Parts: sequence; C-alpha cells; structure tokens
Amino acid sequence: MRSPVPEYLDAVLRDCAQDDSEPAAIAITTIDDSHHAAGDVEQRFTIQSMSKPFAYALAIERLGWEAVHDKIDVEPSGEAFNEISLDSETGRPHNPMINAGAIATAGLIGSFETFAEFASKLAGRELEMDEAVFESEMDDAHRNLALAHLLAAYEIIDDPVEAVDHYLRQCALSVDVRDLSTMASVLANGGVHPDSGERLMAEQTAIQVLSVMATCGMYDDAGDWLASVGIPAKSGVSGGIIGVLPGQVGVAVFSPGLDDHGTSTVGVQMMRKLSSDMGMHLMNPGRPSRSALAEVRVDDDETVYVLTGDLLFSSAESLFRRLLAEPPETETVVLEISRVGEVSDVGRRMALEAKSRLEEDGFTVRVNDGDETNRLD
Repeated sequence: MRSPVPEYLDAVLRDCAQDDSEPAAIAITTIDDSHHAAGDVEQRFTIQSMSKPFAYALAIERLGWEAVHDKIDVEPSGEAFNEISLDSETGRPHNPMINAGAIATAGLIGSFETFAEFASKLAGRELEMDEAVFESEMDDAHRNLALAHLLAAYEIIDDPVEAVDHYLRQCALSVDVRDLSTMASVLANGGVHPDSGERLMAEQTAIQVLSVMATCGMYDDAGDWLASVGIPAKSGVSGGIIGVLPGQVGVAVFSPGLDDHGTSTVGVQMMRKLSSDMGMHLMNPGRPSRSALAEVRVDDDETVYVLTGDLLFSSAESLFRRLLAEPPETETVVLEISRVGEVSDVGRRMALEAKSRLEEDGFTVRVNDGDETNRLD
C-alpha cells in the first residue's frame, strides 16, 4: 500500500508545469510533521520576499505588537512590492509585506544573524546566505536605499544603509520547497514547530502574521488571490510561493517564470489547483476544528482506526501514514468515523482511496459511521 499524496503532487506538476525546461517543485508539511514533495525538490533558490512574514513574526516576538505597529501599519497598499509608498503624515509603511515595510522590519530586528538563526529554526536546518545574490542586489539597491532614507527621515529606522543591508541579506538566504513548507507549517500550527515541538512564536503572533499575509501578501494581486485561492500566502521573485492552511498544512511551490506581479506563473496555477482540489479556501464553510487519527486498536479479529474531529486532508493523510507505517494486524479493517463531525470533499476522497487500496491488498474493509447512513458511500 502507498500514500496517494505523492502521486497527487506529481499530477499537479504534470497539469501545471508544461515547460519541461523550467524547474518546478511542490511540497506539503502537515502540522503533525508529515512531509510530501514532488518535482525538483533539491533545487535551491533564494527566499526573497517569502522571508517577510517570518521577519515580521520575529519583530513582534522581540518588541511586542504595539511597538511594531507603531512603526509599520497593516493596511493593504494595492501597489507593487517596491512602490515608494509611506503614510503622508506618519511615514509608516502600509504593511510589512511591501519592501518599505520589510526594510522597516529589518531595522527593528537590528541584526541579520538574529533573523538567520530564527529562520533556520523554522526550517529545521541551518540556512546559508547566497553571497553572490546578496552582492548583486546590494549593487543595485538604489530604490531600496531611497525607501530606507525616507523611513529614516520619519524616524521609523535609525540607519538606512544598515537596514537595507540586513534586509537584502535576509532575502538572500538559500532554501528549497521543503524548507519553505516546513517554515509555513509552523504558522499553520500556531507557532509550534511540528517536528521539534518547540514554540517559536506565540499563537497570537502567528495569527497576526497570517492575517497580514491574507490581505497583503500578494501585493497588488492580493484581492484576486484571496477571492480565488483563499489562503494566506507570500510570493518571492525567485519563483517561490508559500501558503498556509491554518490547523492543517504549510505549502510551498516553486517555478522561476514570473508574471506581471513578479509572482511565479506556474506557482500560481499549482496553488489554485491545490486550493480547489483540497478545499483549502479560508471561506470554505467547513468548520476549522482540528482532526486526528485518535486511536488504533485490535478488537478480536478486527483492526479499528478511529478518526475524530472533522475528516479533512490532515486526518485522512494521518490515516494513510499509519497504515503505511504499521499495516493492519487482522484481515478485517474498520474505519470508525462515528466521532467525525463534518466530512470534507478531500477527506472523503482520501478515505475512500485508503479503503480501495486496502481492499486491493486483500483486506476486508468496513466503515462504521454510527448510524444507517455511511458518509463515505
């Protein structure tokens, strides 16, 4: 028996990445530390603007929400990422996702090394800076320096050159899609790292970051993104996009070809398909309660898998993972869903796939839904 998730991710790549000459990759990390990836997963690229949500989180953790909000607003700008755009009265950048706000955030953090250490904890490995990318961007930093000098004039930051230096070093950290999906999964998990269990940010910080990502993360395309894809996300000009489905998964996609917004063309297609297929839209009427494979027990001649909460992608994926790691001990298998609240479309499809694959392997599978109606039929 094998999980259908890698096969599904391969299918997403085939459907969306038509140009074989361009690298493309996709990765998913669940909040209980399950990892799936497909495509050019070893391909390294710089994190660029996808670092902004995490820098914002670090600033809040170090200084507190009020101090950060005093310097950086949280309003959508409706403008491109590098627009010279500050509040005419206060000098505050509109939000931390545009360059002006990100430079202000770097100035508040005060040290690239501090951010690099935090980002490495999020990724679960030590991230290194691409020196060549940093030097190239520093040589052409005139617009960012102009923004920084304006910020200094309004006393938002102290040293404009130092702030831009730290910001561009931050953007030059080298990552792959698995790093990014792991980092995104910390936000999905309310600030707790799914692997280590370490709390890397307060739950309220994660909520604040996700809120700003949802409204500002995709710049002048943020409204269309929220309406059509419907998940907090952040793009980068290196071709990556991160997305977060709170309480379930962190997602990352990569392909270097960019659209007019400076966002990966293929990456947008992949994220749209994931959102549609997996029911990831935030406004989906399904309840946001957590789901889980609560228990596995052997009753006489039956192995019983008990699911609780809502049957979502995450609970169905955890079922598959347990079946792969520890195959049933008996010929008869029971999928116990009587304690499940709502059954999402993707959860239903994955549960049925698990049932089908068990039957292909020779098991007899029975679904117990607690009444006469079987919601997996």
